[in-house]
Amino acid sequence: QLQASGGGLVQAGGSLRLSCAASGSARGINDMGWYRQAPGKERELVASVSGGGTTTYADSVKGRFTISRDNAKNTVYLQMNSLKPEDAAVYYCNADYMYYNDYGAPVVGRYWGEGTLVTVSS
Repeated sequence: QLQASGGGLVQAGGSLRLSCAASGSARGINDMGWYRQAPGKERELVASVSGGGTTTYADSVKGRFTISRDNAKNTVYLQMNSLKPEDAAVYYCNADYMYYNDYGAPVVGRYWGEGTLVTVSS
């Protein structure tokens, strides 16, 4: 349900913009965000944005990365500036959802996008 794009190779100090769009079948999306996983490391939260626009960031990216979303398009973005070699990782977008099924029961879960590789050369 999520399609991420925008990864690539960039020199240290450069910028990249990641995008992640939810398909039309995705329902009840609330919070959206980005995680990353470097080789040999656990997946970590980079940034998240609530449906109302409240943002959170990992300390390591504060002041350099900006998360935003377009609710009409169910799309989340991650603008990454001043990239460092330690930012290199596979970046994954996610979207939490909640809706009521035909029986009135809540359905909750998390969509994950396929990762997009960010490589930063020193």
